[in-house]
Amino acid sequence: MFKNTLDNKRYYTLNYFYKQKFNSKVFKVSLNAGFSCPNKDGNVGVGGCIFCSKLGSGDFAGDKNKDLITQFNEVKEKLSKKWPNSKYIAYFQANTNTYADVKTLKEKFEPILKLENVVGINIATRSDAFTDEIYDYLSDLNKRTFLTIELGLQSMHDKTLKYINRGHDLKNFEECFFELKRRNINVLVHIINGLPNETKEMMIETAKFLNSIGVDGIKIHMLHILKNTELANIYKSNPFHVLTKEEYIDIVINQLEYLNEDIVINRITGDPAKEDLIEPSWLLKKFCILNDIDKEMKRRNTYQGIKAKKC
Repeated sequence: MFKNTLDNKRYYTLNYFYKQKFNSKVFKVSLNAGFSCPNKDGNVGVGGCIFCSKLGSGDFAGDKNKDLITQFNEVKEKLSKKWPNSKYIAYFQANTNTYADVKTLKEKFEPILKLENVVGINIATRSDAFTDEIYDYLSDLNKRTFLTIELGLQSMHDKTLKYINRGHDLKNFEECFFELKRRNINVLVHIINGLPNETKEMMIETAKFLNSIGVDGIKIHMLHILKNTELANIYKSNPFHVLTKEEYIDIVINQLEYLNEDIVINRITGDPAKEDLIEPSWLLKKFCILNDIDKEMKRRNTYQGIKAKKC
């Protein structure tokens, strides 16, 4: 049995982390608080990232037309029937969830934290959506609950960030990351494999970079082309190579090998909505991908962190 796992995975699983921390089954409840994005409204850019859906990466978050308590309880009711003694992490997922003044943030976050069995909050956001007042509020929040800030980076390469219309560069990300860590706040970083013009080596470099700065957790996504996005327009007019399942699995395993064993792997593939997906179709079989990653890691006799001390 490998360490940091409940089911003999060869990487540090989120389920194991939650079990060790809370001694309970823990679920993340995705919420849509109706925030906007500085990369859409003209503050730093317009149109958003080229891959971003109209729901702002919150395709499986709640209905923003419903209040947050209702959104939360609808999910909790379903889960509690099967796991009645569970605890919950409120996951503010859609768009940029620090893109507001502190008064607004408190109005969104505080009522959820008062709900029964809510043990923490995950806030998905961008590195260019912080102020000193927001940092101070998050520091206070961090003392009262288990707080995780989820920062989208996608790639460490500025050339790629510019191409995908990210709206910020690596330096901006680093400044935000280190300010959060200075305040002892847990930081989880999102990356995307398969971005146009990136090589396998570039994707591995992104993982090595995140390992070097000491991220607490990581979410690894496969680029997927969704209908009604700028990326879909680009792909239609000038098709680019989309990673095969085998290529993706190989890259993910290499990335895991360069990540220290204490970095929590929160996600290792995505699960796009079938009705919106253009490519790659293999991404719809999420559990097959997870199983294939397990099988290939076993075949290679490798595990998370095996190369971390060498990089």
